[in-house]
Amino acid sequence: MCVIGFDTSNYTTSIAMYNGIDGINESKLLPVKEGALGLRQSDAVFSHTQRLPELSDRLFSRIQPCEISAVGVSTRPRAVESSYMPCFTVGYSHAKLLADSFNVPLFCCSHQQGHVAACLWSAGRMDLMDSPHLAWHLSGGTTELLYVQPDGKNVSCTRIGGTTDISAGQLIDRTGQLLGLPFPAGRHLDQLSRQAQRQNVFSVKCPDMDFSLSGVQNKVQQFYEQTHCDCETAAYALRCVINAVCKATQNALKQYPNTPVVFSGGVASNSMLRRLTAEFDPIFAAPEFSTDNAMGVAILAHRALEK
Repeated sequence: MCVIGFDTSNYTTSIAMYNGIDGINESKLLPVKEGALGLRQSDAVFSHTQRLPELSDRLFSRIQPCEISAVGVSTRPRAVESSYMPCFTVGYSHAKLLADSFNVPLFCCSHQQGHVAACLWSAGRMDLMDSPHLAWHLSGGTTELLYVQPDGKNVSCTRIGGTTDISAGQLIDRTGQLLGLPFPAGRHLDQLSRQAQRQNVFSVKCPDMDFSLSGVQNKVQQFYEQTHCDCETAAYALRCVINAVCKATQNALKQYPNTPVVFSGGVASNSMLRRLTAEFDPIFAAPEFSTDNAMGVAILAHRALEK
């Protein structure tokens, strides 16, 4: 029983196959002009439309189309009212066409739910799909601490904390722009930070589970002007983000003691984050399934088909 999943997020086109045990994910980052910090939705829609045929060709060259039993697709960023981005309509249109062509069910989910499922599958913790846990969604546009509960074969994600302004990914990309790094800057900042020797950090205020990162951007700018050191600035920015994430996690565990903590989203592939959150015995996906991918969407569709 083979299921196909589509995810057309703001920065990545992806299509995946999942058979209940193993899977294949084909992804490609959308092009961003040098020096830019993102894409207009119209440009993202155009790029997804261009890239899906290439990625589907790669995927279907490795599987038998006759095996397709269902199709899954992410149709919005989060499973809440008013959550919408035009780029997800590209994945939906392709998924609907494929499902109609094969006369198989089409299952829809959110991009965020797909991230959680991909993380748990990659980490070998699919048992948590059926029990409550805490999950961080750390990406270019989202920094949310979620209380995740089973919802049939899917999961329900309730925001309980996170940033009140710019996301962790935005801070990282703006730091990358400051240092002249390509967009998205996460991987490049991660590599630079490994050369740092200092342990400087700006302690972010986090009285409960919410915090602000906009002030950190100013601190990073000031730090760079004082040090003129790329690797130390990269590490400083990352430590500030992780400082806030750790404080919010500690506060959340007071309210939800002994609850597993999961990290998903592109920022969750960062090596410093993985090292400095060890106190929480965290659950991380493999780096390739932390970033945007369609595997989680395919997994959720497969679970829905089983039901």
